[in-house]
Amino acid sequence: MSNSILPGHRLRGRGADSNLAGRFEATRRVAFDDGWDIAEEERTVRTELREERPRSAITWQKSPDLPFDRSINPYRGCEHGCIYCYARPSHAWLNLSPGLDFETRLIARPGIAAVLEDELRKPDYRVQPLAIGTNTDPYQPVEQDSRIMRQILGVLAAFRHPVWITTRGTTVERDIDLLAPMAADGLAAVSISVTTLDPDLARRMEPRAPAPKRRLQMIERLAGAGIPVRIQVSPLIPALTDHELEAVMQAGRDAGARFANSIPLRLPLEVANLFRRWIQTTFPDRAARVMGRVRELHGGKDYDPAFGTRMRGQGLWADLIHRRAELARRRLGLGSGLPPLRTDLFAPPPRAGDQLALF
Repeated sequence: MSNSILPGHRLRGRGADSNLAGRFEATRRVAFDDGWDIAEEERTVRTELREERPRSAITWQKSPDLPFDRSINPYRGCEHGCIYCYARPSHAWLNLSPGLDFETRLIARPGIAAVLEDELRKPDYRVQPLAIGTNTDPYQPVEQDSRIMRQILGVLAAFRHPVWITTRGTTVERDIDLLAPMAADGLAAVSISVTTLDPDLARRMEPRAPAPKRRLQMIERLAGAGIPVRIQVSPLIPALTDHELEAVMQAGRDAGARFANSIPLRLPLEVANLFRRWIQTTFPDRAARVMGRVRELHGGKDYDPAFGTRMRGQGLWADLIHRRAELARRRLGLGSGLPPLRTDLFAPPPRAGDQLALF
């Protein structure tokens, strides 16, 4: 694999070290030495935020592997820069690289809350829990200023619509004032992703995500406000983080989590090359073992997208991890999956000028 990062670009705090074109692009970018002995100006690759005016808000899906059928994505791309992120290939649809572009060239979707409100008011809308954070993190750093996620939550709270949120971003604490009343009515739950308790490993894998200790504090603060929290030990990376499964679950339980789950590493499409390059560079002594175990999990391939096994893996190692997780949950008194949320409270609020009912 050729490196396409331009000379003089510093990648401090970034996960990917290449920016190869996505699978839909007709051209490829390759950085090369032109032979001129001229010092390059060193520049840090900065985050660029563009805007997209959404025509729709809710994304519908029919995957039998997922416990929800609808989701919202306030952003495209994610500044956290997790090298293993299964959502990286989605940037290829934008003619951007799943590598460095995914974590530096972000798309914000202002106005999506108003679009969501229109969709929830449609006469044929049938309420079920809405998932947020299934593709990219709604509480990544740019949310502090953009506040798009907060606007979405405001709509959901007004409509009394149930929501499941998955994040590792600390800005979720800002929205406790919205989430706590929703949770009290059985309308909200949050999953916090914690892959490892080792801060050095976390910094290498997830360079701009909060440290593990800080994520446990998030669990404590959310749980303390009465919000059901699940600790999500995902992805579980064989020969790198799998030995921490029980310890991470216990740390989450001690912080206040009531549910726990774990999903083995998935490397769809361009993520496989990015992760392979990262593990070979960062942990050359165990790279072959990690990738060998990954292939064992997925039927001899880097990834098998088949429903039924893609989220769990297959083979002896997958079965062992599943049993360990079940035993840990039982010992710690943790539930699996997601807490059930209420759908019977859904009620579109009246708009200015609407005729009020007489009875």
